[in-house]
Amino acid sequence: MAKNETSGTGGVSSDAVFGAPCWVSLTTRDVETTEEFYRAVFGWEWRPNSLGDRFRVAQVDGVPVAGIAAVASMWQMAVAWTVYFAVPSADDVASRCRERGGTTAVGPLSLPPGRAALLADRDGAVFGIWEGRLITDWEMWREAAPTFIRLHTRNAFDAAIFYGEVLDWASSRKGCCEVQYDGDEVVLRSGDVVVARIHSGAVESAPDPTVRPHWQVNFAVADVDACVRAARTHDGEVLQWEEGAEEAVLADPDGARFTVTSKREP
Repeated sequence: MAKNETSGTGGVSSDAVFGAPCWVSLTTRDVETTEEFYRAVFGWEWRPNSLGDRFRVAQVDGVPVAGIAAVASMWQMAVAWTVYFAVPSADDVASRCRERGGTTAVGPLSLPPGRAALLADRDGAVFGIWEGRLITDWEMWREAAPTFIRLHTRNAFDAAIFYGEVLDWASSRKGCCEVQYDGDEVVLRSGDVVVARIHSGAVESAPDPTVRPHWQVNFAVADVDACVRAARTHDGEVLQWEEGAEEAVLADPDGARFTVTSKREP
């Protein structure tokens, strides 16, 4: 097994899959309300997280799906879903982000068993980075692919250059993520698996956060219509949807946006 492929306490380390999306997490205000909503919409069950009482992990049939962190009020952060990328050094990546015109919103800070930071790219799209041991059963999460992510931005190719320089995509380092161009999209692969897409056309520079460049978190579900009904019943909001459609954009009671789709990302 290659050096740093596992952490000292077992499990996959962020260095082993550097540059790849490694988790999605919801920053929220209240654990109990959030659990109830997503249990109703997705059927998620919840387990404690080693990070403390404010953190939970959602599961479906024993497979981890996503996390929640009830720290929005404490850290004065927006309620939102965030994509996290695995990195060897949170400090180095945060520094490279700033050098290339991005910003740091939070951190890097210590969250044993690792370090994390929230950053934003040059166009303001927020993303997270994680250094350290990945969540228990992370391999199951990646294999099951319960989520997929897409960056909506003004210029996909410019964004790919930014993230490539910050996260070591398409670099000379062994095991890096590879970038392919598919029409107006950039496709990111880790090994043989598509792990993210970058799409041009998010958008004018309006103050409305719904039209700013952003990382979209999609959850693959068996029944989009059922998710829409459950969201409405439990004080969520339906932002984009047509009856019978294979995809819908929803918001939870605190306003965090997410997408449900009947298709898994190819």
